[in-house]
Amino acid sequence: MRVLVISDTHIPLAADKLPPEIEKEAKLSDCCLHAGDFIKMEVFNRISKWVKVYGVSGNMDDIMVKAHLPQKQIIEIERVKIGLIHGRGAPSGLIGYVRGEFCESFKDIDIFVFGHSHVPLNEKKEGKIYFNPGSPTDKMFAPYNSYGILEIDGTDIKGRIVKIG
Repeated sequence: MRVLVISDTHIPLAADKLPPEIEKEAKLSDCCLHAGDFIKMEVFNRISKWVKVYGVSGNMDDIMVKAHLPQKQIIEIERVKIGLIHGRGAPSGLIGYVRGEFCESFKDIDIFVFGHSHVPLNEKKEGKIYFNPGSPTDKMFAPYNSYGILEIDGTDIKGRIVKIG
């Protein structure tokens, strides 16, 4: 399974629309994980026209997004359990925050996907993968715009960060 991973699209605040790379990757993927800060529900709806989307709400999302999407969820793809959440607080404390939010299910989750900091991350710690795709539209706190791709085969997970531009 090929999974497009995005977060912090911030439309219409950071950009008027998604970069063309996101549409292209969505159409090549089996599904998309969006780790919050869509801002408007229209962004979720637009991506959903290209691919199945699993999303969570973020701290900057409007009332419609927060009414339709949970703050966190666990998704199973192949035999991989994914904890999907936006994030909160300082970037230096994000992994601790994510771990705390999934403490009851922590041992069962293979990969944690989150956003919030705009800083891309693909790191393995204590047998768990922590994956932040960065932001495809907003470079605040980040050196470049980016998104992520996960390749999942059974229990095997290969993740990569893709720079835009």
